[in-house]
Amino acid sequence: MNSEKAAYEIEMIKPKILYYGTPVILLNTLNEDGTVNISPISSSWALGEYIILGISIGGKAYENLNRHPECVINIPDPSLWENVENLAPYTGKEPVPDNKKSQGFALGKDKYKISGLTPIQSATVQPSRIKECPLQIEAKVMNVRIPAYDPFFAIVETEAIQVHAHKNILHSENHIDPDKWSPLIYNFRHYFALGESLGKTFRSET
Repeated sequence: MNSEKAAYEIEMIKPKILYYGTPVILLNTLNEDGTVNISPISSSWALGEYIILGISIGGKAYENLNRHPECVINIPDPSLWENVENLAPYTGKEPVPDNKKSQGFALGKDKYKISGLTPIQSATVQPSRIKECPLQIEAKVMNVRIPAYDPFFAIVETEAIQVHAHKNILHSENHIDPDKWSPLIYNFRHYFALGESLGKTFRSET
């Protein structure tokens, strides 16, 4: 009984970050010179055909999306965590903003070279896709909003217009097999893979 009670003891805490376990996204946006910037982000959610992104207004992605409202949402699997981490200390923003510089960021223009990933042409948008990512979602930006309660972040509303998937994660023509697909998870600034399946919802079609 005492051990069961201890398991549910609760503390009030003030964590520095609230990345409580969300998929990593590599967001591809178009630079002024036609090259592609790759931004690792971990704030996103989907509702139907719409994907909402949370990004810093001090980064290159925010600048690019306001100028050219298209992107590719690349979703890596756990095998790509080191490629993602290679990108983490670099920004495409020039000059490097003071707040980023103070956090140890450096300028990195060629994000494909830095990450060791491979560009492939998109079907409907100008930014390229990342070949190694099992899911690649071409999207157009519907709205960019800076909330009054926090002027340092932008909420970017996008609409998915073309989805690409590696064949080895498909269950059928239009279904991802959840037993074969695992997104890379960002969990309190550590990288994780999904564990074993626990079951499925009554609405599952596979």
